[in-house]
Amino acid sequence: METRVFGNTGVAVPVIGQGTWQMEDDDAAAAIRALRAGLDLGLTHLDTAELYGQGRVEEALVAKAIAGRRDEVFLVSKVMPSNATRRGTVAACERSLKRLGTDRLDCYLLHWPGSHPLEGTVEAFEELVAAGKIRSWGVSNFGVEDLEEVLALAGKGRIACNQVLYHLEERAIEHAVVPWCESQGVAVVAYSPFGNGQFPSPTSAGGKVLASIANAHGVTPFQVALQFLVRRPSVFAIPKASDMAHVRDNASAASLKLTPEELQRIDAAFPKGDEPDELPVI
Repeated sequence: METRVFGNTGVAVPVIGQGTWQMEDDDAAAAIRALRAGLDLGLTHLDTAELYGQGRVEEALVAKAIAGRRDEVFLVSKVMPSNATRRGTVAACERSLKRLGTDRLDCYLLHWPGSHPLEGTVEAFEELVAAGKIRSWGVSNFGVEDLEEVLALAGKGRIACNQVLYHLEERAIEHAVVPWCESQGVAVVAYSPFGNGQFPSPTSAGGKVLASIANAHGVTPFQVALQFLVRRPSVFAIPKASDMAHVRDNASAASLKLTPEELQRIDAAFPKGDEPDELPVI
C-alpha cells in the first residue's frame, strides 16, 4: 500500500483509507469484517465521527474493527460544530475515545464550520494535543476563507488536514482549496470519492472513458476514478466499503499507475467547471 506523509504530521499514512459515513445502515457483522479486511490490506487510515449513527458507528463498528489492532491504525474522528466550544470539544473527544475504546486519536477534526467561535475550538484541539488525547487536528468542509481564519488563530503548521467532498463530477476543491492546502502543507482528504451512489453510468460519455482505461489495465472503473483523485501527492481518499469485494477493489487502486495521456482523458471527460461561490458539502 502506497503511503504519503500526512500534512504536517510527519506520519506516513496510506493514500487510500476507509470511510464509515452511513455505515450504521449496513449489516454490522459484515461491516466489521470489511473494515478488518481493509486493515489486513493496508487500508489503515480509518475515518469516523461522533455524528455517524449518533455514535453507533464509533462504538458498535469501528471499536470492534480495531480491537486488538489499535497500533496499526491512523484513527480519525470529528466533533460536530454544535459541540465545538472549547469545553464542548474536549468533552466530545472524551466521549469518542470511550466509544472507540482507545486512549488517543491520531487526528481530530471539526466536522464543518459552525456558529461557535473557532478560537475556542482551536484552543480545545491544542489542549487535547498537550494532554496526549489527540496527536494532530484539522478541519472538514472548509473553504479558503475559513482555512485562513484557522491559520490566523493557530499559526503555520498546526492544521493537519482538510477533509472535503471530492469525486469526478465534483472537483470544486481543485480551484482554490487544494492549492491553498498544498501551499500550507495541509493534507487534503477526499470523502465520498465515488459520489455517494452517483458514480458515472457506464453508458455515459465519461463512464465510457473510465471503462476504456480500466479495460486497458485490467481493473475496474472505480479503481481508475480513485487513482485519478489521488494523483496529487497532497490528496488522500477514504472510500466507504462494507463488503469484501469493494475493500479489495479499493486497496488495489493504490498500485494502479495511469499514464499522463489517460489522466488528460479523464480530466477532459469530467471538467472541473467554474469556481463555485461556496464549497459543496453533503
